[in-house]
Amino acid sequence: MLTACSGGDGQADPVGEPIACALNGADDFTSDCFVERKQVDGVLTLIVHHPDGGFRRFDVQANGSGLAASDGADMAVTKMADNGIEVTLDGDRYQFPARIEGDAPSS
Repeated sequence: MLTACSGGDGQADPVGEPIACALNGADDFTSDCFVERKQVDGVLTLIVHHPDGGFRRFDVQANGSGLAASDGADMAVTKMADNGIEVTLDGDRYQFPARIEGDAPSS
């Protein structure tokens, strides 16, 4: 006897908070990606979920310098952007809201 689950559209519900991304070399950012935060071996890891089911994992650097690719296969390039940081990795770009250390408002 064979059984099957209902198919639906094949897409899982988004996990995490929406962030802007430009995937596969796209020029324009969309809000199609979602980021979830997890502690992995004492390191804050950001998991970015793509609309096609793919994902990327980034480790938050303890020295406040930005993000690094968790798997280390490719070098993530981090630069300052409006209201946070922009990370580029292998043709994909992500905009993360962030407060850079030393940017605290003066009183």
